[in-house]
This record gives sequence, structure tokens and C-alpha cells, in this order.
Amino acid sequence: MILAGDIGGTKVRLALFGEKGADFTDEEKFASKEFPDFASLLKSFLAQKGGKKISSASFGVAGPVHDGVCQATNLPWMISAKILTKELQIPEVYLINDLEANAWGLRCLSDEEFFTINAGEQAKGNQALISAGTGLGEAGLYWDGKSYHPFACEGGHCDFAPTDEEQIELLRYLKLQYKHTSYERILSGAGLYLLYRFLIDTKRESEIFCVSSLFGQKEPQRIITENAANGQCPACIRACRLFTSIYGSEAGNLVLKFLAVGGLFIGGGIVPHLLEFFKEGKFIQSFSDKGRFSSLLMKIPIKIVLNEKTALIGAARYAQEK
Repeated sequence: MILAGDIGGTKVRLALFGEKGADFTDEEKFASKEFPDFASLLKSFLAQKGGKKISSASFGVAGPVHDGVCQATNLPWMISAKILTKELQIPEVYLINDLEANAWGLRCLSDEEFFTINAGEQAKGNQALISAGTGLGEAGLYWDGKSYHPFACEGGHCDFAPTDEEQIELLRYLKLQYKHTSYERILSGAGLYLLYRFLIDTKRESEIFCVSSLFGQKEPQRIITENAANGQCPACIRACRLFTSIYGSEAGNLVLKFLAVGGLFIGGGIVPHLLEFFKEGKFIQSFSDKGRFSSLLMKIPIKIVLNEKTALIGAARYAQEK
């Protein structure tokens, strides 16, 4: 069997897969912060699955992977494929970036597991994947004329580039708090809360008690998306619209950098909660607002990935292909 994992900054998903196909068993989810390192989490999982023979393991991890080693971006974990092979006595261990794992998983999904926000024009060529969650991940799928080859990048850590006066003020606001303002600083769960605070702190919106009293009880981004969806909080609605606009701008940047005429995929746990805002058109407007390349970008098919287990499936597929 193949042991596959999706290692995020907040949670870790593990499951066992057969040598072929995308069917999996024994799936479990763990809170990352409850374990001092990844090896101890894996040992805990495998101890409960005694007797099952693992032929290989493959893990998608949120962070740059070099020579089978990764320092997780939003976790204090250093993960090494060679060390895991030795400690866990598994013949083959593969370590890839989590967005690369997502890209590998796309081909395993059905049409019903995508939501199309721009039909565009179908074309053969490179594709791109962008995913906001705990952080902002980006990846490409290189088209060689016959098939796609996923590859990772760390584009989410590039400098944030404001596109209007409000976003210029946002950059100034963030510069007072952070030395470096990347797109990940904004396009993430924590970033959505920063947008909300920006609107409140700069008096663009007023804070209402029925929302502010909830902070500290659960994740701020959940409070914001829920109160935007129910129409109860103007500040939450405006924060979600600002988030969607900036998301569109960076997605357009990514497509231009990869010349991803084959399409853009949007993953991550935040976007499914913001579907109504993506339908409003602000994402597409910001995505395509690229001067002379606007007409090209309007032709790009854009799909939201609805299956939250895509990286887990993709990690297993990577091992199956090896």
C-alpha cells in the first residue's frame, strides 16, 4: 500500500492508497500544532494501522522542497525523505511541495468536483494553480505537447503590488506592521482578517458588536466569511470583496508568468466559502485587468477545485507514477 499525506500549516491529512487508482482507506486528519515533528505524527498514525505493509510513502508539504528536504513554511518542522525512510522502515519516501501534489491530483477529479467561473476557450498549453489557505500556494503544469508535468514555485511570497488607491493605503497599513508584504500576507486565512482590520482601523467601516464579540471563539476568517455570506456585516462583506479582487490580480499575474493558456485552477479551503463573491465578477475583472493582455486573459478557462482532498490524492498519484 501507499501512505500519502497532505501536510498543511494548520492540519495534516493521511490515508492509505492501493498501488493503482485513487481509492483510499484509513484516512485521518490531525492538528499540526499538536505534534513536535512530522515523524512523531506518522508513528502515531502507523501504530494504529499495525500489520499493513507500506511499500512507499508520498507527502505534499507546504514549503520549498530541495533534495528531499523541506523546512515547512508555516510550521516548525524540518522534514527529510531520507530520515523518514530510515526511521519508518519504508522502502521509498517521496517529498513534494503541497501545490505540486495538488497539481498531480487534478487529473484524478471528476467534472463535478470543479466549479467553472470563466468558461474561456479550450486550448492546449501550460496550466496554473493558485491556492489560498493557511498560506498562498502556487504551482504550474508544463505542457510538453502530450502531457502535463506539475512543478512547484514559491510565487505566493512575491511582493504585493497594489492596483488602486485603496490597495496603496492597504500596503502602507501593512508596512507599519511587517517588514515584507507578500501576496501570502493578504491571500490567506490570516490575511482575510488583516483586510477586515484594515477597513476597521482606517475608519472605512465600523465594527459591529455581534461580529467583534465572536473573535477568539473560532478562526477569524470563518467569522468573516460567515457574516459576509449572511449579509449581517458590511465590513466583512467589503473585506471579502477586497480579498477577491486582490486574489484575481495575483491569479492573472500567475497566468501571465506561466503563459497558462490551458487554464487556471483555484484551490484552497477559503474559496468554496466565497463562491458568491467570485460569482459577482470582481475576481474576473481584476484577473483580466492587464492592459494589452486583457483579451488573452479573458480567454483563459478558470475553475475552482471543490475537493479538499486533492493534494492527498495527488501525493498518492505521484508515488504511483514513480
